[in-house]
Amino acid sequence: MKKVALITGAAKGIGRQIALTLDQAGYHIAINYRGSIEHAHSLQTELSQPSKLYQCDVSDYDAVESMIKQIHQDFGHIDVLVNNAGITKDSLLLRMNPNDFNSVVNINLGGTFNTIKAMTPIFMRQKFGCIVNISSVIGVMGNIGQANYAASKAGIIGLTKSVAKEIASRNIRCNAIAPGFIETDMSDAINPSAKEKIMASIPLRRLGMPKDIADAVEFLVSDKATYITGQTLVIDGGLVNG
Repeated sequence: MKKVALITGAAKGIGRQIALTLDQAGYHIAINYRGSIEHAHSLQTELSQPSKLYQCDVSDYDAVESMIKQIHQDFGHIDVLVNNAGITKDSLLLRMNPNDFNSVVNINLGGTFNTIKAMTPIFMRQKFGCIVNISSVIGVMGNIGQANYAASKAGIIGLTKSVAKEIASRNIRCNAIAPGFIETDMSDAINPSAKEKIMASIPLRRLGMPKDIADAVEFLVSDKATYITGQTLVIDGGLVNG
């Protein structure tokens, strides 16, 4: 029986590459997206395994619960949950709009909680499941102008550790990945001089690629990682050391 993976925020960037990588590994893919269907549909055309599109704002628990019920009905089972959906609304703390703080936390951290909560009953009945939460190196070290993003991504690490302890007895694993600076649309928006400074601070002297993260996800949900849970894998070219 083919395994099924739900990937949130799968239409672009890291999420898109995770979908492509798991598709190549033989997974059927449930593609979650929030905005326009254009990018999600484009991704679907590149997948070789069966897949379906699900539009849902992960910060809305009722919508998430409905989406997961529909995915379970469509595929018959769900084996892997990858929480990748996330946004940024950067600003220095003194200038940060409280709504911008709340919206980032609600989507990044709240969305991760919502999908895990809605998915856990299914995983518990199956007595199997793998969860990978995409955090960030910013959640480990903080960053100027990203108090909201850092708080949300640090929260994901704490959530991962607690969830892993709660559900391990049912053969459900929960891990996190903390990417460093990765080549995506988000990094493309960084001005060249700032990007040069970032690369100078990375021991490997380059930005990561989405595939660096996707390959780690594939490993963590595979049979090669059945004794790994509650961990945060930092993939940042050596930026955070210790």
